Amino acid sequence: MDGDADRLVYYFTDSNGFHLLDGDRIAILGAVFLKEMLEKAFLADKLKVALIQTAYANGASTEYVRKVLDVPIEVTATGVKHLHHAAARHDIGVYFEANGHGTILFSEKAIQIIRETEPRNPGQKHAVDSLSATIDLVNQTVGDAISDMLFVEVVLAHKAWSPEHWLGIYKDLPNRLVRVTVNDRSLFRTEDAERKLGSPKGIQDEIDKAVASYVKGRAFARPSGTEDVVRVYAEAHFPREAEALAANVEDIVKKYG
Repeated sequence: MDGDADRLVYYFTDSNGFHLLDGDRIAILGAVFLKEMLEKAFLADKLKVALIQTAYANGASTEYVRKVLDVPIEVTATGVKHLHHAAARHDIGVYFEANGHGTILFSEKAIQIIRETEPRNPGQKHAVDSLSATIDLVNQTVGDAISDMLFVEVVLAHKAWSPEHWLGIYKDLPNRLVRVTVNDRSLFRTEDAERKLGSPKGIQDEIDKAVASYVKGRAFARPSGTEDVVRVYAEAHFPREAEALAANVEDIVKKYG
C-alpha cells in the first residue's frame, strides 16, 4: 500500500526476479470472481459485470478480458474521476488504475436483485451469499486499499490461486513510457479516451503508420496536465520493438512540438 493506504499493488519474488501484480490484474481478478459468482447464482442474465480501463492498461490484459473472460470493457480518459463515473453506469463496474487506485461499484439494481434472490440449491446459495458479502466488503468510495486487499485475499483463497497462478493467466506485452519535453503542451489535444491526438493536424496519421510496422504494436501520446511534456506509451510483441516504437513516436512528437 502507499502511505495513506488508498492504493494497492501486489508483488512476489522468485528465481526469475521481481513480479508486479498491478491494478490491471486486481481489476481482472475481481471481474473473474464476480462473473463466476453471477453465473453460479443464475443471475448472469439479469446482471452484467463491466471492466473500466484507461489507455495505459496493457494490451494483453484487454485482450484477455475480451476474448477469454468475455466481459465488456469501457475505456475512459486517465484519472479516477473518469473511471468512477463510467463504472457507475453499469450493474457491476470494476476499475483499478495500474497504480492500484480503484474499487468495485454495485448499482442499486444489482444490490436489490442480489439481496432479494432466493437460492434453490446449496451452490446457488453459496454464490448469492458471496455476492452479498462482496457488497458489504468493498468500499464503493474509491481510496480504501484495506478493503481492496481483503477482497483480493478472499478471491485468491476462494479460487485457491497462488500469486504465480494469478500472474500466469496472461502475459503482459513489453511496453515503454517516455516523457517528451515540448514548448507548448496545449498544441496537443486528445480524443477517443486519450488514445488518439486530434491535433496538431497530421500527427496521428504518422503515429498510426509507425504502429502498423510492429507486431501487436500500440502507442499513444497525451499531454501532461501539469507540465510542458507529452507522455508517450508504446507496446509491442517484443521488448526491442516496444523500445523502437516508443522512440519513433517520441521523434514524431518532437517534430510537431
